[in-house]
Amino acid sequence: MRLDPVLFDLDGTLIDSGAMILASFRHATRTVLEREISDEQLLAAVGGSNLREQMRLLDRERVEELVACYSEHNAPLHRDLRPCVDVVRVLDALRADGRTLGVVTSKRTLSVDRAFSVIPLRDYFDVIVTVEDTERHKPEPEPLLLALERLDARPAEAAYVGDSPFDVQAAKAAGCFAVAVTWGGIHSAERLAREAPDALVGTTEELLGGLG
Repeated sequence: MRLDPVLFDLDGTLIDSGAMILASFRHATRTVLEREISDEQLLAAVGGSNLREQMRLLDRERVEELVACYSEHNAPLHRDLRPCVDVVRVLDALRADGRTLGVVTSKRTLSVDRAFSVIPLRDYFDVIVTVEDTERHKPEPEPLLLALERLDARPAEAAYVGDSPFDVQAAKAAGCFAVAVTWGGIHSAERLAREAPDALVGTTEELLGGLG
């Protein structure tokens, strides 16, 4: 089946931001909480709830301090941001094939704008849904359904490509074809596999093949 539209998560799927995210989490928790937290715990909720909710999981009493410290550290790191390997080739191929493309992310619009000011990908996408656009967020289906509504598209004909278990859960809840990619470095292939995505891919060639 030829899947169209194709919606993408941002962090770890289109942009190679895993190391940047981890560094900012580590800086915030060391500075504010003055303690060491494992990489696995720091990244466990990335790709699902928004940053404030992720910080609440680490310390319910110091959420605002953690968010502020993270954001201050994270913003200047964007100048070195790069796309994930071969992602531009994938977007070019999908566009050449006449596919409609979109982004659905748990990032703020400001953060998306900052990323796309460094990596000029915005023109590939017909719709961009950020955390401000819906009241409920991944793994709930609302962000995906909003993107599809704006594109006048049916979930059964669409794919959602992401690198987190929350992306897979949201795609399934929305009735989309769920594609999990393993190149993000934020969540392990084993964790993604436990969500039983419709396709689990490790290369861009596998991704293009899986989209029909």
